Amino acid sequence: MLLTHAEADAIEARIARIEHATGAQVVTAIVGRSDAYPELAWKAFALGASIAALLVFAFDIARPDWMLRYTAWSNVAPILGIGAASAILALALPPYERLFLNRVRCAGEVRQRAQAMFLERQLTRTHLRNGVLLLASVFERRVEIIADIGFEGRVAEGEWRTVIDAMTPALAGANPADAFTRGLGRLEALLAEKGIHGHAGRNELPDRPIVGEST
Repeated sequence: MLLTHAEADAIEARIARIEHATGAQVVTAIVGRSDAYPELAWKAFALGASIAALLVFAFDIARPDWMLRYTAWSNVAPILGIGAASAILALALPPYERLFLNRVRCAGEVRQRAQAMFLERQLTRTHLRNGVLLLASVFERRVEIIADIGFEGRVAEGEWRTVIDAMTPALAGANPADAFTRGLGRLEALLAEKGIHGHAGRNELPDRPIVGEST
């Protein structure tokens, strides 16, 4: 479970307070992962097979007489077996699978997922174009923030980054609820620092966190 019911309630209430104080329309979302990354299992297989091949080679040098009698079994079976075991371990154990994740690729996937959700959820429909999406992707341990054009010239890209920085350590520690608490706190402080105040009036976007929506 990405968020418990109580955690979602707390996030929803916090968003309502931020919107009341700043007028911004805030949407939060959390997904398990932003892409299937099918190549990760193959990378794990390649690593396992490579290690097995090195071991077979070393054993071949140490015991050439034994290897000559059992060449087919002793060479092929350990290489394929250890490679397959590594691939299965990657599929079953996300921390091990994450070792094979390309940081540039995962950053792009999370960013793309956030952009797609921003459009799918019609965050551009607000009257003042002041929608903000805060997306956490658990597997990648990455956060993305997308803000509508109503904030252009008022909040710089690097300043939005401080919200992401506030969330990332808690997300990496497998505590997404705390990540959102920290991120929303930083978001509220940032908007206050920029002089963005005022009641939003009608609530134009849902305050309830979007949970588990994936590609």
